[in-house]
Amino acid sequence: MRFYLIAGEPSGDALGAALMAGLKELHPDVEFSGVGGPLMQAQGLDSQFPMDELSVMGLAEVLPKYRALKRRISECADAVMAQKPDALITIDSPDFCLRVAKIVKAQSNLKTIHYVAPSVWAWRAGRAAKMARVIDHVLALLPFEPPLMQAAGMGCDFVGHPVVAEPQATPEQAQDFRTRHDINDAPLLLALPGSRRGEVERLMPTFGETIRQLHNERPDLRIALPAAPSVAKRVRELAADWPVPPLVLDAADLPEKRAAFVAADVALAASGTVSLELAAANTPMVIAYDMNWLSRILIGRMLKVDTVTLVNLVSETRVVPEFLGKNCVPEKIARGVLEVLNMPEQQLDAMAVTMKRLGRDQEPPGLRAARAVLTAL
Repeated sequence: MRFYLIAGEPSGDALGAALMAGLKELHPDVEFSGVGGPLMQAQGLDSQFPMDELSVMGLAEVLPKYRALKRRISECADAVMAQKPDALITIDSPDFCLRVAKIVKAQSNLKTIHYVAPSVWAWRAGRAAKMARVIDHVLALLPFEPPLMQAAGMGCDFVGHPVVAEPQATPEQAQDFRTRHDINDAPLLLALPGSRRGEVERLMPTFGETIRQLHNERPDLRIALPAAPSVAKRVRELAADWPVPPLVLDAADLPEKRAAFVAADVALAASGTVSLELAAANTPMVIAYDMNWLSRILIGRMLKVDTVTLVNLVSETRVVPEFLGKNCVPEKIARGVLEVLNMPEQQLDAMAVTMKRLGRDQEPPGLRAARAVLTAL
């Protein structure tokens, strides 16, 4: 049995590696080819070209590389047609992956499987119908996604979210983190302004002013700020005038990051899957996010849900406060943080429900995904 896989981002590389491990467990003689990063390569993939070539986002970044990306799309499709695997498995990165699938489907009846459903429950519902033209089966991370994919004409299995399989720091490791950084019994706020430069540039000033206001109310407040290596230098520059000098952590140091998540009393985070990481660590949170004015208007008109926080959506509650768009202002955010800091227990049940619904204490997501792939075949 042979599969051709494509991942274009580190998150997709992690999903692909877990899937490959699951397939090897269920079908030991399986073979792989395609495009992936270091985690997929560690599982036996000889990447056709460096995955980093696909890790570009935004129109300004994509345009200069358009010809190269178009060539890589053709190369991947040609390799699939030459190798004739049992299935093409594309992992997230829809702008690239679905173009490969489109070419393959135009030339064959090869089974196509896409890992990570488009968030049609939030906006742009038409994406599912468009994807159904080239994708046969979807592996979904969220439990409410399969009916939406099936309605568009694709098979779909909920296979669990990878966050439930990630290790968590122990209470002892969290206490050691506090002791090493001389935090001890002080309240600790985890600041998470995102991992992309645009997010950091937009949110850091707002987060800084929020912390200034919090400091007036809670002068004992300490700040930990995990920063992705790609933006760490800029994060330090933007945090230089914060009233409470943050403890800037290397987010790539996973044991230290995990310890900080468990040690924190409250988190102020950008919108995104980080809310699930916080829920996995039982860390109460406040979500704040903004974008440029045009994107705010366009996405605001298309948005189909009244919350963008996955903990709220999966738990079917609205216990995590959100300050989005025009409400992403320090005064409102600071009040929200103080309320959560004073009553953190209000979020605990919703976080537990979220983790259970995403697959905690069940078969690992990678193995579930592998079973779904073999069943789809």
